[in-house]
Amino acid sequence: MEHTEFNNDLLQFLNASPTPWHAVNSMKERLEASGFERLDERDEWTLEQGKSYYAIRNGSSIIAFRTGKKGAENSGIRMVGAHTDSPCLKVKPNPEVRRKGYFQLGVEVYGGVLLNPWFDRDLSLAGRVTVLDENGKVQDVLIDFKKPVAIIPSLAIHLDREANSNRSVNAQTDLPPLLMQASETETFSDLLKEQIAIESGLKASKVLGYELSFYDAQDAALVGLREDFLASARLDNLLSCYIGLQSLLDTSGDQAALLVCNDHEEVGSVSAEGAQGPFLGEVLERWCGAGKGRAIARSMMISADNAHGVHPNFMDKHDENHGPILNQGPVIKVNHNQRYATNSRSAALYRHISDELGLPHQTFVVRSDMGCGSTIGPLTAANLGVTTLDIGVPQFAMHSIRELIGVQDGFTLYQVLKEFMQREEVL
Repeated sequence: MEHTEFNNDLLQFLNASPTPWHAVNSMKERLEASGFERLDERDEWTLEQGKSYYAIRNGSSIIAFRTGKKGAENSGIRMVGAHTDSPCLKVKPNPEVRRKGYFQLGVEVYGGVLLNPWFDRDLSLAGRVTVLDENGKVQDVLIDFKKPVAIIPSLAIHLDREANSNRSVNAQTDLPPLLMQASETETFSDLLKEQIAIESGLKASKVLGYELSFYDAQDAALVGLREDFLASARLDNLLSCYIGLQSLLDTSGDQAALLVCNDHEEVGSVSAEGAQGPFLGEVLERWCGAGKGRAIARSMMISADNAHGVHPNFMDKHDENHGPILNQGPVIKVNHNQRYATNSRSAALYRHISDELGLPHQTFVVRSDMGCGSTIGPLTAANLGVTTLDIGVPQFAMHSIRELIGVQDGFTLYQVLKEFMQREEVL
């Protein structure tokens, strides 16, 4: 895969993946097109050497792996981890708000959302809906309106003279998006049933539940006078999901390699399908059996989650020796208080592979007077006891409705992870 092809395909993946369920479905389609076989956790598994498999939990987390030709307990597993969720506004269970003839939906803030950029954006709606069909069967369906269906209008500055100097956002009262002007008889459930019929032809007799998110309807795009940058929603962390997926798909298959993309990282990862849950450990147990401990001792995990690039307008927010620059390489993330799982050995291996390929890399350490965020790396390392590296593509506007990366860095990380996932020796 070449650089231009990589970024063009990335744009398509981002546009097709407005929610974790859609992202996993996109990955599933690509895996199956490459010959990966789906495993059902309810069934007994019979795995073969040199084969490729994947498993999905809750529709929002996925693990894909190649068993390799030597056996995982003998060669170890080259693991890459990412997460499928992004901060957003999720629709509440009883969301309808009617005021002055306007139809709005109440929303719950999911994760650490940067709220101000959500105002005055064209918003669409997508997610998973559970329905009772016309035959009395309970079914899950994915929906995506794919067009602007809502907006959160700002209050005019004439009515809030301090908006530019002292504006705060009340998540309960300021955020309900405006969908339409509607009569008292129109309901949100009716709207969902109409959309399900349009997208899938399924006639739903009743909506039983849903997990729906608003998202920016503007497509991902290359931006800048020379197209140095790529702007999109959900770059944190669908970018890493895409990089990990393409790396796994393009490996030779000789070495045992695995990609895990967990849901719920943005809210702490404590769930059945999150990184603090049992999903990855149970898949490894069923794959490796009694040899799991030996396999892990020979394995390494690279946790890929975006890093903070040094913002030219806010350079004082970084340690002066650790300010990653966009388009100058992926960022090795270090925190000796274990907010990142990187150690000197795992960082050295990445640097070694990157140097062999003639590719750039950078290092991030948070300012000593600021708190450090975390990701799935330390959680996975603690759960499995596997040597782990935390790395990420540098970006701006993390957790905004529209984020920004350099067009070079994702492809650079892809090249290194592809080599890592087919390398004979890692430890």
